[in-house]
Amino acid sequence: MAEGARYCFIVRWLDPTSALIWKYQFFYNTADSSIEMYDIKNQKIFLKRVSHPEIRLEHLYIGGTFVLYSRQLVVEDYGDDFTRKELSNLQETTIAVIKPDAIDNVGKIIDIIYSNGFLVKQMRMCKLSSQQAAQFYKAHAGKHFFGHITSHMSSGPCVALELVAEDAISKWRLLLGPTDSVEAKVKAPSSIRAEFGSDETRNACHGSDSPCAAKQESDFFFKDKNLGFCAKLKHCTLCLIKPHAVFDGFAGIIIDAILKRFVITAMELVTFGRPSALEFYELYNGVCSDYHAMAQELSVGPFIAMEICYESGDDNPVNDFRDFCGPPDAAMCKALRPSTLRAQYGINKVKNAIHCTDLPEDGVTECTYVFTHKFNPTQEATVYKNHNLR
Repeated sequence: MAEGARYCFIVRWLDPTSALIWKYQFFYNTADSSIEMYDIKNQKIFLKRVSHPEIRLEHLYIGGTFVLYSRQLVVEDYGDDFTRKELSNLQETTIAVIKPDAIDNVGKIIDIIYSNGFLVKQMRMCKLSSQQAAQFYKAHAGKHFFGHITSHMSSGPCVALELVAEDAISKWRLLLGPTDSVEAKVKAPSSIRAEFGSDETRNACHGSDSPCAAKQESDFFFKDKNLGFCAKLKHCTLCLIKPHAVFDGFAGIIIDAILKRFVITAMELVTFGRPSALEFYELYNGVCSDYHAMAQELSVGPFIAMEICYESGDDNPVNDFRDFCGPPDAAMCKALRPSTLRAQYGINKVKNAIHCTDLPEDGVTECTYVFTHKFNPTQEATVYKNHNLR
């Protein structure tokens, strides 16, 4: 990364009132963490240069979202050749798949991912059919192990993640270790496959081996949000790991703690616009004084949504899981319920690490809202295509 550089990105903003998508050039100055914006359609300055240290360069990757003065902006592309050349290798993407044999360790593996400097661009849990597993591994069709890996990948849920980092492909594969977990235990005993895998097929995780493969695998898992849909939408409660807790690197630890008591039957990295956050929290409007602040927190960045069930799958876990999370006010939790999730990872009543369903009858409703994507308002938006850039 060049010191004192001025990087340019194309960002878009969905106007919730008009349903129009506005595009801007977004400039980031590394010398003082200042930003500028230029309105592409109207060809005029939209935001004069101003210091904004809360926005960091590592979060300005294609597909990333951030909130600036209550506007949720999405990074659509690099804005000039200099930025593309400087940052393309620093912001390489790869696909990681946590396989069925390691699903009980998904929290530990996600913690390793965040601890090693990766950003998670997309994530979802799915249950592949035999045909879908064969499609994913089609490059290996005809090889002696093809039947074993497709059978294993369709034997239970897996979690696919699109990761962003400098040289992400080689960095992730180095963390994984040798393909055969038996070999990994000898040659790379601290690797993921050594710690969580058992053999060449049940080796915990998959990693893309090239940029082309990463693109194909990303399309496979994330283009169709219904691929391998695994949410049960019955006898369930919703858990959201809020943006501040994801940003602070607590997601993996929280997931691991949940798995000690409950079963996670669906998981996805989700981003809400402010209208969707307000709609999601509508139940609290007029009841909770922090309604607007709660919606603002939920829309500042990506959060991790999980459908939580009991292992038996027969009883409603809402009350038990709410008790497990602790009271909404994290400051109160720290004094009265110090072992709860909100006490350990929350800050206050708004940034309290976790949203959980409050009422037993609302568990299915909240899970349905999130996992069937009833919150996406962008499909009918009009896109301005005037690209007369400054």
